[in-house]
Amino acid sequence: MFVDEVEVKLRAGDGGDGCLSFRREKYIPKGGPNGGDGGDGGNVILICDCNVGDLIDYKFKPHARAQSGGAGMGSQCHGKNGQDCILKVPAGTIVHSLETGKVITELLNHDDQVVLLKGGRGGLGNEHFKSATNQAPRQTIPGTPGEQGIFRFEMKSIAKIGLVGFPNAGKSTLTNLLTATRRKIGPYPFTTLHPKVGTINYGGERQAITIADIPGLIEGAHQNHGLGFRFLRHIERCSLLAFILDMSAEEGRSPMDDYATLRRELDCYDPKLLGRPQIIIGNKMDVNEAKNRAKEFCKNFPTASFFPISCATADGICELKAAFSSIFHKEPAPLLDSDFASC
Repeated sequence: MFVDEVEVKLRAGDGGDGCLSFRREKYIPKGGPNGGDGGDGGNVILICDCNVGDLIDYKFKPHARAQSGGAGMGSQCHGKNGQDCILKVPAGTIVHSLETGKVITELLNHDDQVVLLKGGRGGLGNEHFKSATNQAPRQTIPGTPGEQGIFRFEMKSIAKIGLVGFPNAGKSTLTNLLTATRRKIGPYPFTTLHPKVGTINYGGERQAITIADIPGLIEGAHQNHGLGFRFLRHIERCSLLAFILDMSAEEGRSPMDDYATLRRELDCYDPKLLGRPQIIIGNKMDVNEAKNRAKEFCKNFPTASFFPISCATADGICELKAAFSSIFHKEPAPLLDSDFASC
């Protein structure tokens, strides 16, 4: 089960009450007030952890509360502070307040943290109220309650490249060839049921490039058809959109019609997406008539950056990998010895 949206009810710890106490020792009459302060309540803290894949932990445990502070004690003993409630969330998590409808915070990088709810302050004991005219005060201040609220956690995948295509276009197979991930592959639609982020490693000083395998889109996806708009939001943070098209037309569709449909669905969901840099990946070039369809596609879209590949034979994979490097690193990556195995 992949969970990318949950509602949670959280509460910080309450502050401990101040203590009403007087010093009582043998041979020391009228020892005076010595009530200690209460401890502070724990905070609710969100921490971004890249080792967390989704929000499934909060699907079955939507309530969390920090520890309350301990009450003050006699002999000027301070109450124990409550422990913080630490909640780990995946990178790309947006926190919405259901009470105000506003976005509270957004966690993007590993180890980013934010105090979502503050714990209550501990109360004051009666020792704080002693004076020359009030030598036996019976006044204390109770602890304040901790903050609480109902929130919606929404996860959006963080990747530089987003693979967009129809079911069975070869997105998962291409991800397996480019990265170390091993996605499920099958000769039927909707093999991929949730987004998966992989990493393209180049070695040396070049920074790795992340790529997101988005579940297949169909016509009407922006209206929740197929797997729906739940997964369209995972494309929003991608710097580059890679449209992968089935040039074999095995499903009875034209690659040009598929491309037009995909662009229309993205435009209906968020018009800003079409303003992102784009490339076109023509897959299954090993099939008969695929080259003719590729020529026809390039003739109709002469300005598109088109890369013909075949995931079945690994043809064009090295060139595509180098193209990604030239886009993000401003220069193509040299082919490594391991790359020639697939060339």
